[in-house]
Amino acid sequence: MTVRTGLIVATMSAAVAAVGRPTDAGLPESYLKRWDDPAVQRRIDDGIEKNRKSDVVVQVVGRDGRPIAGASVKVTQKSHAFLFGCNIFVLGQMKQKERAYEDAFVKLFNFATVPFYWAGTEPERGKLRFTEPSPYFWRRPPPDRAIAFGKKHGLTLKGHPLLWHAHNPGWIPKDPDELKRLYQKRFKEIAERYAKDIPIWDGTNESLVCPSSYPFYSAKNKDYPTYVPWAFAEEQKVFRPDNVLIINDVASFNWPANETNRFYRQCRELLDNGVPIEGIGFQFHFFSRKALDGLTGGARCDPGALLDNYEMFAKLGLPLWVTEITIGSAGHNGLAVQARVVRDIYRLWFSAPKMAGITWWNLGDGTAHGNEGVAGGGLTDEDFNPKPAYRALDQLINHDWQTNLVVKSNGEGKAAFRGFHGDYEIGVTHGGKTKRFEMEVRSDEPARATLRMP
Repeated sequence: MTVRTGLIVATMSAAVAAVGRPTDAGLPESYLKRWDDPAVQRRIDDGIEKNRKSDVVVQVVGRDGRPIAGASVKVTQKSHAFLFGCNIFVLGQMKQKERAYEDAFVKLFNFATVPFYWAGTEPERGKLRFTEPSPYFWRRPPPDRAIAFGKKHGLTLKGHPLLWHAHNPGWIPKDPDELKRLYQKRFKEIAERYAKDIPIWDGTNESLVCPSSYPFYSAKNKDYPTYVPWAFAEEQKVFRPDNVLIINDVASFNWPANETNRFYRQCRELLDNGVPIEGIGFQFHFFSRKALDGLTGGARCDPGALLDNYEMFAKLGLPLWVTEITIGSAGHNGLAVQARVVRDIYRLWFSAPKMAGITWWNLGDGTAHGNEGVAGGGLTDEDFNPKPAYRALDQLINHDWQTNLVVKSNGEGKAAFRGFHGDYEIGVTHGGKTKRFEMEVRSDEPARATLRMP
């Protein structure tokens, strides 16, 4: 616990108001049966209660240190410790819609993914595109722009990606050794400029679907590409100890909660071999209505099995992230389908042990890459007006998962709470005087703090 000028840092929590969920939206009976199963909902609710909240006891005392009974203790959550995010790829590119884009972003999110695709940061060899002003590239704002926006709004940032087989400039060499030297240079340049301001990074991306055309492709072991341990070892040399380097991969490998899960085998082998991965990222893209219908009507859309999967990964001891999400609104009844699925899956992710953050991919329709936009995968329309899915997340993030209450201190001056991890303002009123304290709610362990009144 840290004390600063009458401010206390502690751990705390509170109750949640129950709200209705989106309608069944004509989803398949198999989907509704699985997701509405009381045992599944209880498991999700219990997971949220256990993994996202903490107990705290504060004691209100006077200047002389004696307990004050009957003080009014007002608890107001100001922010989340959990990271709710979205990519920030069109920042500064929406012209007359820019204000609407930024407002919609910061109302919902405290976390932003910044593009570091090699083709966008060094389109010509030796000419880094980091600063303002830089040549225009759609969905590739210079990183400095994102840094400024993040600082303005208190966002946590993630860089994506440091190494990937795609979206590389045409000038990169085909010789693996020469390419390694260039990657070492790239890692160093990025780390020197951005490691301080961007705490989280995708160290490698989609290694399990690396094509044979990539110079680092390894046909001998597709489940354990040899460039992955090399990349993390090199990145660790130049990034700060407090940076978190994530291995990120596609969701099709993330389903089985057993040894047939290629991504799990890869992560476990990396850790067994001492490779310094520090987080595990799962993608969750469905880039068409057909793909989404295949999910909602398919056998793999099993919330119990998905929770089993995350619990299996959690045993590896690293933070987990859902790093990229596309759930579309295209097709018949699409807005309602999107809203229901989004609410269901976010509640599940928020309940999972070791889960540290969830990142939606494209905030608005019309901002996706290439034909990915056919899904209608924005949480808003093209003018950044909220869809039902946006409103469903707003209800969860800004209401259901917020702790706001007023209690009285007992005869020992103590007030007990249980609430969501995040930053709080605590207002204590007694004898006509009010004093405000700041509290950080972070740990799963119970916390105690003393609030001293004047």
